[in-house]
Amino acid sequence: MSMRALFVYAAAGVVAAGLAGVAMSAVAEAGRATADGAPVASGVDKIQGRAAPRGPAPLSSALAPASAQLPAQAKPVPVLRLPYATPKVPVAPTAGTAAAAEPAVAIILQDQVSLRAAPRASAQLLGQLYQGEAVEVRGERLDYLQVYDHKRERGGFVHASFVYRSKLGAADAPELLTLMRFLRDSPGSEALGIGLSAAYLEAASAPTLNSPAGAEAFDALGGFADRLARRASSGRAQDKLAAATLAAHLEVAARYGVNFAAYEQQGGMRLCYDGEAFRRVLALPAGPEQRARAALGLTRHECVNPDLNPAARARLDEWRVEVLDKVDAAALPGYLRNRVLMRRAGVWAGLAYARARLAETTAALPGGPVLPGAPDAQKAEGAAARALSELAGVVKAELAYEDSGAYAEAAMRVSASRWAAMPAGEMHGARGPILRTMPGEPGETCVLLLDAARPDTKAPLARRCTYGLVWTASASLNREASAVALAVQPLAAWRELWVFRKGTAGWSINVLPPASSGPDVGYAEFAGWVPGGTQMLVAREAREEGKLKRAFELVRLDTLTSDREVAEPGMLSSFQRWQDPNWKRATLSLR
Repeated sequence: MSMRALFVYAAAGVVAAGLAGVAMSAVAEAGRATADGAPVASGVDKIQGRAAPRGPAPLSSALAPASAQLPAQAKPVPVLRLPYATPKVPVAPTAGTAAAAEPAVAIILQDQVSLRAAPRASAQLLGQLYQGEAVEVRGERLDYLQVYDHKRERGGFVHASFVYRSKLGAADAPELLTLMRFLRDSPGSEALGIGLSAAYLEAASAPTLNSPAGAEAFDALGGFADRLARRASSGRAQDKLAAATLAAHLEVAARYGVNFAAYEQQGGMRLCYDGEAFRRVLALPAGPEQRARAALGLTRHECVNPDLNPAARARLDEWRVEVLDKVDAAALPGYLRNRVLMRRAGVWAGLAYARARLAETTAALPGGPVLPGAPDAQKAEGAAARALSELAGVVKAELAYEDSGAYAEAAMRVSASRWAAMPAGEMHGARGPILRTMPGEPGETCVLLLDAARPDTKAPLARRCTYGLVWTASASLNREASAVALAVQPLAAWRELWVFRKGTAGWSINVLPPASSGPDVGYAEFAGWVPGGTQMLVAREAREEGKLKRAFELVRLDTLTSDREVAEPGMLSSFQRWQDPNWKRATLSLR
């Protein structure tokens, strides 16, 4: 028996031992194990002489040079494994059944294909098979195939019209790749595409997998897995049949070793593909569009672990911008170039927040985490400027219709951190109060409103502390010296507006959030003072319960409630008369 047959048999033995009841991560790990149980080095690891990794791949693993290829004599370890194997003891076909000429695998083409005890439609039903599943072909009888399902550990018959047969030889690889091309843009066929990808990786030779054809296969595989994860996270209402089918497709993908991570977001669960196939694309001689799709798949905002600490999040964002900067945007078609630019803008905006936050931590806690290179404050300013530049590069005339939401989200992310591009400063004035900041509890920044005549920090007019970033350059005092507006950013994509107001009982501080729902993506910003000292202009934009909303409001200072709200500033006369010129020059809400 050949070494390849032994290896495939060992993999199937692991599956038969009970992989179907193990978590996705365990299935994926088992799918990557060798016959003797040793961890497998990736193709790039083999080239560079590194030992097989025993933990999570480093973030920079996606940045292997495109020229890095495996030796022609060593076929790269496929990402996937077919749950098909030659049995230890050959099993003779049943009476009247012709034996298969050569070992072959059958990939199920449809959902709910019946596995029956005999080659007829009225025979006992042994199980339901779903698209993408692989079964071993052991013979033929009439228009049925005698197969063995290693997952369920039972044999049976399936109709030949419901399967695709392959001998997994090098001659079968071109046809498998053609089928993958046909399915790559077919919603609902992700599990079948993953099954065909597994067959292709098993059939193709090492030189083929190191060629542009191999990059195309990994690109298609990543697209199938990513689309399946987004389909599972869509949140659309499903009947029992659709939910069962989706669960079966996820199980098929997990059985092939496709890894997903689950994160809790906004009261629901988000399923994200781990991006292994996309990393392979970046390590192979892929085209610009393939590299762009891989970079976009690896840098999704919604797939960032929300439990990362600030230093780890900053390192992740540094890696994400490095991946995106490897893409040649100039060589892409307009719609895809826009997607790359929007993603870069959002990631750079988040990195500006992370760098500014680490700068404050370093200043408050000597010896704390510091990013290498220039001081964090300067790096934050550069990151924010880069975010603004990338967003400005988006050509709206070439923006795809389905990307309008992504463009609005990118603008909100950049707007939330845009004050990082401005030099830090304090509000000064001889006719009214002044603002000062000072450290509070560990990690806190306290904002003090002081009397300009007697600036005593021990007896401030008003005081409030926050764990967010206080953008002192945004502070604005109205002409009556009875109100101050200040931008405060508690999260990377969420900026609030603090309003200091002088009343009969003294000064008070109220907070105006971008939306009434929990923090997601959005900003609320000061747009101008209305004479009289009782009203102000505010621009707010946020994603609330999955819907995007942008509004320009006339807000009461005493309650921060909206007197009037319009979708465009030209529809409100107060905006036309009293909008702040500095706000109009710098805001992204007028895009």
